[in-house]
Amino acid sequence: MQGYDSVEIKADVELGGTEQRFNILMGRNLQKEYGQESQIAIFMPLLEGTDGIEKMSKSLGNYIGINEEANDIYGKVMSIPDNLIIKYFELVTDIHPDDLENMKASLNTGDVNPRDIKMELAREITALYHGHESAALAEEHFRMVFQRREMPQNITEYEISRGMMDSDGVDAVKLLVQIGSSSSNSEARRLISQGALKVNGNKIDTFKIADIRDGDVIQVGKLKYIKIRIKG
Repeated sequence: MQGYDSVEIKADVELGGTEQRFNILMGRNLQKEYGQESQIAIFMPLLEGTDGIEKMSKSLGNYIGINEEANDIYGKVMSIPDNLIIKYFELVTDIHPDDLENMKASLNTGDVNPRDIKMELAREITALYHGHESAALAEEHFRMVFQRREMPQNITEYEISRGMMDSDGVDAVKLLVQIGSSSSNSEARRLISQGALKVNGNKIDTFKIADIRDGDVIQVGKLKYIKIRIKG
């Protein structure tokens, strides 16, 4: 049925990932049976997500969004496995092929620390969507938080009303969705279950934050920091 789409719209060219090879080639065969000229098939390699295993997917939570904040993009790129550095350079940057070959050679001979090449990758990708100045600031943020283990400066503040709080505390799932740290309740539950939520550096492993006060810092994963302000 997917192949028949090509017949219905009389496709000239179909572009898809390598996992769609069967469907796209079936479209060519069906077009021929219906007396149409077979479409040109163009296949693109798949890009694994930050877990280094599954293809990048929002539903799997292993994606890097092009509209995410600079700090988030930089930090997520730094979390990919070393074996994907070159593939990311090839598929999502405009780096010159000669420079890429030099990187490959340096990594193969061990002349360079993969972390340094990955930081160059993170700068390159972040700059594509936020500019070089923001990429440089994101790198400094990464060094401060992950290498020097310091609390980031200029943490974004978010106001919550006392109405969100009851005798048991604050619903952590709703809070993560409200502050934009997760796109859905199910994603928020997954993050909390995986131990990604901290308040003032203390891990929260339940769906309720028992005690939250004005000025507390919510950390989600390694990248997201929000300072809570309570109004009302």
